[in-house]
Amino acid sequence: MQSTSPRRRGLFTSLSFLVLLALALGLGAGAAAQVNGLPGGAGTARAIEALGSLWLNALRMTIVPLVFSLLVVGIASIADAAASGRMAMKALTVFFILLVGAIIYAFAAGLGWLSVWPIDPAGGQALAGATAGRAEEVLRSVEGDGLTAFLQTLAPSNPIRAAAEDAILGVVVFAIAFGFAATRLNARLRQPMTTFFEAVSETMIVIVHWVLLAAPLGVFALSFGVGLRTGLSAAGTLGHYISIVVLCQLGLILLVYAVAIIFGRVSLARFAVAAAPVQAVAFSTQSSLASLPAMVDRARGHLGVSSATAGLVLPLAVAVFRITSPVANLAVVLYCAQLFGIPIGLEQILIGGIVAFAVSVASVGLPGQVSFFASIAPICIAMGVPVELLPLLLAVEVIPDIFRTIGNVTADLAAARIVEGGDHEAGKEAGAGI
Repeated sequence: MQSTSPRRRGLFTSLSFLVLLALALGLGAGAAAQVNGLPGGAGTARAIEALGSLWLNALRMTIVPLVFSLLVVGIASIADAAASGRMAMKALTVFFILLVGAIIYAFAAGLGWLSVWPIDPAGGQALAGATAGRAEEVLRSVEGDGLTAFLQTLAPSNPIRAAAEDAILGVVVFAIAFGFAATRLNARLRQPMTTFFEAVSETMIVIVHWVLLAAPLGVFALSFGVGLRTGLSAAGTLGHYISIVVLCQLGLILLVYAVAIIFGRVSLARFAVAAAPVQAVAFSTQSSLASLPAMVDRARGHLGVSSATAGLVLPLAVAVFRITSPVANLAVVLYCAQLFGIPIGLEQILIGGIVAFAVSVASVGLPGQVSFFASIAPICIAMGVPVELLPLLLAVEVIPDIFRTIGNVTADLAAARIVEGGDHEAGKEAGAGI
């Protein structure tokens, strides 16, 4: 989870527990109804599942306006940061390189783990059973697609139509072009437009908050349908899913240590000792913002980072940099793809990588439960993977979310050390160039 107020953080912590409880109760109630029957029969089952579909559609309706507005505002903030000095530009370059590397790793790790430790066929079919029709529809739609089709989707001839048809890659490309074009305007025109899109994004987030308040009911309804069809056999697959996502993030954290050692020119022991207290704060709060004071203190006191570098790079990292976002998000999408039998080819990798990079920047600062759907659903849609399973995966996100935050703060410290380029003396020279 990223920056959010203590009150909201407490709300979402309580909500996470309720959603997880609703998942367990829904699966249990559905399994019991499968054995003992359900009052009202098929009519009652359809009504409960319709309630779950209504809740899912309420989440889906926010995706396009939220992603578009967040991208425009995010690009504007990055452009403003880049204009603030050479050190900020160097930091943004480091962030960009690390995010690209994380996306490449994400596909290698996600596909690799699912190849070595694939989804159990029986459990996977059970979990996918509730949306089998949708999966078959998507599978037919991606057959025959190739690099030519991918290139044709990069520039939508009609952005409004692309949004209406969930052609999310076209929407993302147009939003990126729109955002960068907006940075070329003078301040008199740019500021009110940026304020407008910031207001749109905040409005969408309020709607998502409202929808998430009904998450226990929505997740219960969706999981009830799964339990009714499959019994409790889907529970093991959910545990396997958590393991795959966490393993992908643990691998990324180990790579961040290697990057810090090689490019930050710091020993493993020194970096590990500096990062450990920050990681403890991240574990307990699940908030990069709450971990910022500890990051600044450890970077200055134990990593040889100057006050100037720590004071600029670390807040900027919290504001625009989430290295675990593409890794965790793509791990979820790749898991769903294997679950539904959706093939992952070169065009899906290219599309998924572009959208994953874009939403990792756009969704920074959103609470974990909000960013889960806002970040992953666009990637699913772009890669042709059904999103119907995401609400159930949201219910168990509380565990992967811990490792998201730990990975983010670890990468922030590594980035600060890399930007510093050495111990304190190098930082003084960098600070003088701001």
